[in-house]
Amino acid sequence: MARKPFRQVAQSGKRKLITKLNPKSPVSEQYRTIRTNIQFSAVDEEIRTLMVTSSGPGEGKSTTTANIAIVFAQQGKRVLLVDGDLRKPTVHYTFGMTNAAGLTNVLTRQMSLTEATKESDVSGLSVLTSGPVPPNPAELLSSKLMTSFIEEAKEHFDTIIFDTPPVLAVTDAQVLANQCDGTVLVISSGKTEIESAQKTKELLTAAKAKLLGVVLNRKKMDNSSYYYYYGTE
Repeated sequence: MARKPFRQVAQSGKRKLITKLNPKSPVSEQYRTIRTNIQFSAVDEEIRTLMVTSSGPGEGKSTTTANIAIVFAQQGKRVLLVDGDLRKPTVHYTFGMTNAAGLTNVLTRQMSLTEATKESDVSGLSVLTSGPVPPNPAELLSSKLMTSFIEEAKEHFDTIIFDTPPVLAVTDAQVLANQCDGTVLVISSGKTEIESAQKTKELLTAAKAKLLGVVLNRKKMDNSSYYYYYGTE
């Protein structure tokens, strides 16, 4: 799936924002390499909307998404991190925020984007938590209001990054995939089965997602360091 891997280091299984806590670390530098690879993956147009997903739960997707969002913000961009997992949201835990209101409130026109967005303690990075869990996540994500939300967000932010549910668990990620400029797939070494990764790729392709590359997470090396792989198709 990723024929030209770039060696990357990774963090432990805990959801740590290493790019915020230690931006000069080798791990943070590798996240910046991922950022560069994402930016150079599109020759003709800039990646404004990015979706990060995985095959199944517990593969490090949300941690990867948060750190990618931080390094984009550290580049001087206005970044909006959106918790698009309307079933089991976690972004508010990652950034120590409440989740009383968020994306679902915006999509149902209960709040404006400006009202629902929260500033993080990372300069340039804003966060839109999921908000209350709705009874119809897939329908909300595929609605015309979602399209309008993305267009409005582009007016206020340079880059919008979505953390979405695992592809094989529900259809939400597939629904959102064709609305984003690019998709990054996170898989976990020793956990994600090859068949699952292949099936995920097939579903994303069928949904007309632009798969930019794959992050191989939690691959342990002999020297006890950790690394990621990121590669384009």
